[in-house]
Order: sequence, then structure tokens, then C-alpha cells
Amino acid sequence: MTGHSRRTFLKGAALAAASVSALPGCAGVRRGRTARRGRPNVVLVMTDDQGYGDLGRHGNDEIETPNLDRLYDDSVRFSHFHVSPVCSPTRASLMTGRYNYRTGVVDTYLGRSMMHPEEVTVAEMLGRHGYRTGIFGKWHLGDNYPMRATDQGFQESLVHHGGGIAQPSDPEYFERKDTYFDPMLLHNGVAKRLPGYCTDVFTDAAIAFIDKHRNHPFFVYLATNAPHSPLLVEDKYSQPYLAQGLDAKTAKTYGMIANIDENLGRLFARLRELGLEQNTLVIFLTDNGPCGSQGGPRYNAGQRARKGSVYDGGIHVPCFMRWPERLEAGKEVDRVAAHIDLLPTVLDACGVPAPSDVHLDGTSLLPLAAGQAADWPDRTLYFQWHRGDEPEPYKNCAARSQRYKLVNGNELYDMAADPAEKNDVAAEHPGVVARMRAGYEAWFEDVGGTRGYAPPRIHLGTRHENPVALTRQDWRGAAGWSDKDLGYWEVHVARAGNYDLEIQFPETKGPVVVNFRCAETWLRQAVRPGVSSCAFTTVPLAEGDGRLEAWVGQGDRAAGVRSVVVQRL
Repeated sequence: MTGHSRRTFLKGAALAAASVSALPGCAGVRRGRTARRGRPNVVLVMTDDQGYGDLGRHGNDEIETPNLDRLYDDSVRFSHFHVSPVCSPTRASLMTGRYNYRTGVVDTYLGRSMMHPEEVTVAEMLGRHGYRTGIFGKWHLGDNYPMRATDQGFQESLVHHGGGIAQPSDPEYFERKDTYFDPMLLHNGVAKRLPGYCTDVFTDAAIAFIDKHRNHPFFVYLATNAPHSPLLVEDKYSQPYLAQGLDAKTAKTYGMIANIDENLGRLFARLRELGLEQNTLVIFLTDNGPCGSQGGPRYNAGQRARKGSVYDGGIHVPCFMRWPERLEAGKEVDRVAAHIDLLPTVLDACGVPAPSDVHLDGTSLLPLAAGQAADWPDRTLYFQWHRGDEPEPYKNCAARSQRYKLVNGNELYDMAADPAEKNDVAAEHPGVVARMRAGYEAWFEDVGGTRGYAPPRIHLGTRHENPVALTRQDWRGAAGWSDKDLGYWEVHVARAGNYDLEIQFPETKGPVVVNFRCAETWLRQAVRPGVSSCAFTTVPLAEGDGRLEAWVGQGDRAAGVRSVVVQRL
């Protein structure tokens, strides 16, 4: 089945008639409950740049996280749970149950954090079986059709642009730097300013969604952009940590986490008030290890390195699962597990089968969580990330079995004896190194062969999104996001016709020429000093794939623009 036909099937096919009680994963539901009560709700919470050591129960005696600590106590905890070293790859695996290299998500920006629309998400799978699905916070898998959360199965979507608030995809990034407050967000694809602090806003929306759909099974994905930098939070949250004498950055980071903890307390309290707590599966994790110097010096539970690294400080994160009706509180599971396992776990819990033509890399953790897996076979999990357009073999990679971890193909650590990864034992175990290298090489070839690494294209002129705002988040060919960088966008013009273009750029210091080029169309417009935008009207664009470029020229110098808004007339 082609990607297009698979998506058509998932989005439009009628469901086979089947009673909820007959679905797998519903065993143990108490008799006398209605079909509604037999299907658990799911609340998936993932924070951004919160490390393993950034909560009290993991040994941090400086931070106060009472609600997360209570969740820890009430949950099954996976003590060897892993994610990717950075955020977009983790999110792609979380949403699909597949290694991110299969999905097109290679990096976090420059067009490499866009997920191929043919990927089928957990929201799509659950939605086709009667679940109400909502995302609140960070998507970071594509800002434009057909890659937005609303295109990928989320019926309700309140998200920020790009990889974070206060980044170049934020519509107000160039106007103010405090956009964690009163942020401009996307509500079901429409830009909307909402008053308040970002984490409060996202949690309020998640609670409202739960209230609205309390009588239906629901899937809530609350993905905060905090405590990712910039470190912005009300003083009342950071001041207690400054009073302890902590570094200012650490105090602000911990203040942002304290605010998250407070919001989770509100959300959990609402589940209790509505009588939904017992039959709601709550999953909490973080997207990678703590950020580097931007987040200040932090306790990291003795782990080596931080975000961006494949040592455990970058990829070993908390993972708690609370489901009072099914799971025993306080249980510890020490089997290795990863982001790819959460989609199959959720499907298993909800009694929803995965599409037969979708290859999942993960395995349901529900038998482990429920204490029903007496014999759990060892397996090896793989993690890799580095900057660049395509992955390179053995560059910042790790292969992790239950006991051993191979880093970059030549360092071997006995994780049972040396969780801090201080002693390289490769020379003592050449057979283990050879076996894990062979496994990594087979994995690298397999995931890269799924569809290669050509990025997906942004669609112009569709009824789903018009106008389309192209930002530096997804431009290609550039070195970064600065005003001196020069990038372009790979697009697909869905319908030939006339288009209006609005191009924004840094305020001109002298006379410049603004250029626009797409396929055979190349337009130029001279602009005077002191302006920061210009328009091209009634521009004919032909249907098909193309490269859209826009730049500001002054003499023999060229610089990229800040955004291009394309509207079909």
C-alpha cells in the first residue's frame, strides 16, 4: 500500500464492527463498568530539556517537585528508559513508534525536523477507534501542511511555532524576547494570542479538552516547551532558588520546572474531580537530558554529559506510568526501554491494533508494567544524532543492550557495573564490540533505507493552509538562523495559479534589491532604506515541485529573509 493510500485508509475507512470488551488490552477491567469505562484515557506528558536529575525523587535535594514526586510514588517506573539526544527525533519516535531516521526527522531545524506526512501517528491510530485527540504545547515536526499536528490526527491542537517559543518561527521573535508570556500560538492552524504564561496556557487548554470530552475516551498530549531556554518565568517561581544561593540560570530553570509541577498538580486534580483518575493512563517523560550552559549547572544524578550526547546524561530520562485500575503503584522495571516503545504500549492499553502495513520498531511495555512478562528477551536499542543534512555512520551513536552500551563504535561500557560510563571495557570484550557493531551497522542501513533522507516538501496553494508562512525554522541550505544566513524552501505548488507574496527582512540600511525565485519565476524589487517588508502581487506559479528562494541583495552581498508568506488568489 502506498503512503497516500495508507493515509486515505486510516483517515477514511469505516471501522470493523467489534465490541470494546473484545479488544485486546482490556483484560482486568472491573465488571459492571460501561464500555466507556473499559477504555482508558491517556494523558502523555513530555517536558522539554528537563533532565533525569531535575526532580526530587531522583536525588535532587535542591528542587521542589511535589506533584512529580507523588506521580513517581504512584507509578510504575522504568529505570532504564532512553530517548534521542535532542527533541525533534524523540518526538518523531514518540508519535510513530519508529526510529526517527525512518520518518525523515534528522535534526531540530533547517528543514530536518519535518516528519514525512505518510507517517502514521498514535493520534491517527487512536482517533480512528473513537478517541478524542488533543495536543497542547510543542509539536516540532513541521509547521506547514501536510506536516502539522492537525494533519497528523490531532483533532484539537494548540501549539507554538517551530521548535520553541522565542525562536525565529515565532511571529513575534524579532519584535520582543519575552514571548513565553502572552504567546502567539496556533489554535487548530490559526494564529491566536492567548494571555498568560505559556505552560499555564497549555495546561488550561488540556484541562478544558478533558472537561469537554469527559464522556469519551481521550488522548491528551501535553508537551511543554519549558524548561527550554530562554529562561523566562515569573519571579515567584525562581526566587526561592535564588534565595538558596543557586546560580541564576539554575534558579530560573528550576523555577520553570516548579511551574510545570504546579500545572501537573492542577491537571491531576481535575482528573480526580471528574472521576477519571482510576481509568486514565498517565505517562510522564522528558525529551532529552538537561541542556548545557544555557540551563545553568544542575544535578544530573551522576550521569555523564548532557543534552546532545549519547552518553546517559543526554538520553537517559524519567519514564513513569500511572494507571490505578491496572498497574501497581511503586513498581520498578529495570529492563531497557525507549521512546519507540510508548506508541505500542498506548495501543496495547487502549485495545487498538496497529495498522498491519506500518512497521513498528518499538514493543509494548504493558506486560512489564503489569508484571505479566516473566521472560523478557534482551534486545539492543539504537540512538544517534548530529548536526547535518544526513546521518553519518558511527557519528555520535550508541547501541544499548541490557548490560552493555557501545558508543561511537569503539567505546564499550558495562552499564550494570559502571552506570557513570567512566571505564571503557572494549579491549576486554572484543566479541561484544564486534557483535554490537554488526547490529548497529545493520540498523543504520535498515532505517536509512526506509525512504532515504530527502526532506518532505511544504505544500502551497491547498485548501488546507492558505496563506502559508515560510520561516527560518524550515529553510534549507543555510548555516543557521541569523540575518547573515541564506536559505531556501523545498515546496510543492499544489495548484497552478496566481499568488501574492509578502517578504519580511531586517530593516534596510540602504537601497537594496529583494529577490524572489521559484522554478522559472524570478522577480526583483528595489526597496528604499528603512523598510522591512515588500510585496509581489499576482505572481504566476506553476504546479509541481520546486525550490522557493528569497533574498536581499546589496551590491555583491546577499542575505536571507526572515519569512515569506505565500497566498493563492
